[in-house]
Amino acid sequence: MNIQFSSLSQNESFARVTVASFIAQLDPTMDELTEIKTVVSEAVTNAIIHGYENDPNGVVYISVIMEEDGYIDMTIRDEGIGIGDVEEARQPLYTSKPELERSGMGFTIMENFMDEVEVSSHPGTGTTVRLKKHLTNSKALCN
Repeated sequence: MNIQFSSLSQNESFARVTVASFIAQLDPTMDELTEIKTVVSEAVTNAIIHGYENDPNGVVYISVIMEEDGYIDMTIRDEGIGIGDVEEARQPLYTSKPELERSGMGFTIMENFMDEVEVSSHPGTGTTVRLKKHLTNSKALCN
């Protein structure tokens, strides 16, 4: 599944529900579905607030692949300002926007809920977040 949408805050809920609806066909547990919705919200919010700095002219891209081995592979990408220091940005409580009272826990939440989190970013070219999670009911993927 591939979707793209304008970098408007109200589209965060659209992204969360769309990804959850797509994954629901695999019969994930309620906890798994909640965790996936949460990480999609975090990644999309980061793209909108940090990547595009609330510029509604940006585009957020999401790709979701259901792999045969029971994994969900999600990529959330923007073409915004990028992250200067990815390792610093991944530290708990780090935020580049303290004036907005951001918690700085987005990447930490993603790491706690997903099996794998990869972040690649370069200033001026945007950020790509790749998230993988193994679903308990992975038999549905093999049928």
